[in-house]
Amino acid sequence: MAHFLMSTRIHMGQSSLEEIKGLGMKRAYIICDPFMKKCGRAEELASILHEAGAETEIFSDVVPDPSIEVVTAAIQGMKKFGPDGIVALGGGSAIDTAKAAGQLYGAMNGGARPMLAAVPTTSGTGSEVTSFAVISDTQAQVKYALRDQAMVPDAAFLDPALTASVPPAITADTGMDVLTHALEAYVSTKADDFTDACAEKAIRLVWQYLERAVADGSDIEAREHMHNASCLAGIAFSNASLGICHSMAHALGAAFHIPHGRSNALLLPHVVAYNAALDYKDESRALLRYAQIAQMLGIGGATPKAAVHNLLRQIRNLMKRINEPFYVTDCRVEKEAFLEQVPVMAQKAMQDGCTETNPRVPEPCELEGLYRELCKGGSV
Repeated sequence: MAHFLMSTRIHMGQSSLEEIKGLGMKRAYIICDPFMKKCGRAEELASILHEAGAETEIFSDVVPDPSIEVVTAAIQGMKKFGPDGIVALGGGSAIDTAKAAGQLYGAMNGGARPMLAAVPTTSGTGSEVTSFAVISDTQAQVKYALRDQAMVPDAAFLDPALTASVPPAITADTGMDVLTHALEAYVSTKADDFTDACAEKAIRLVWQYLERAVADGSDIEAREHMHNASCLAGIAFSNASLGICHSMAHALGAAFHIPHGRSNALLLPHVVAYNAALDYKDESRALLRYAQIAQMLGIGGATPKAAVHNLLRQIRNLMKRINEPFYVTDCRVEKEAFLEQVPVMAQKAMQDGCTETNPRVPEPCELEGLYRELCKGGSV
């Protein structure tokens, strides 16, 4: 017995943000990071809501890897303002903050959370359609992957114009996050025909448009397709869940503050090789699934193992072309400090909820080995 849930109303394409007027919010609490307020995006959104007769308040204290403290501060602001709607403006950090804060605010008031709308300004997390929120405990250096169907936003607005000013490095990081979401959803133990359809399309779009979006941020066609790919991958993994690439990336990001998409990119080739069990004689289910992706992308191979080897080569080639690093030592992380944290990160990854649906059941020592691959050789 499986379930496929899709409860978010998605508005997509240029000028789609104007459709937010139709939500009927009267008191809209806008959650964003300081840059969204400084650059005027938050005020532009507030103006659109004002045209529809809504009062607004802007909470702009969101930080990367949103913390328990920031979520608490957002809830305190809601208590004072009394919103009937929450609008998350920004990347995954803003949307995850809004999800967690809105859910807790509703619970503290003995009812459902206010209406939640998500306006992503990066093409990466897919958080605008998922039941996940990742919140950090800064003291314990742990990221908690929360999951509750009640946190899924009611509406999402995929306006590619909002991503046009995203710098190339962030475009690359978030694009690799999309690819990781889709690949992990595709090989997840909970994958089904419906999640496969979304994952496959997301992979195709990333393969075709990510490099273009990195090379030219004003390429609105590439931006629009990457925005759609991010959302499709979000739909896929919200239903199929993820795997150890994300478990390990959560621990890596919490320990060394490497951006989430970049953490996934560092780990992705190693995790694909591990899940495919390329050194085993027998062909695993994951290996055959990765080989299907290779075939879909036109990557040849006389055998499934050869196809996966070629897929790995092409993933690394894509990373080179978009200037993604291959080693933590290229991310201002000292090798000795990293190796010291490897056992701790491996244990935290083992406890992460994403590990449950990984196609290969890992041992802590195996995760330690995968982490150590990230500091071999220096720069590529």
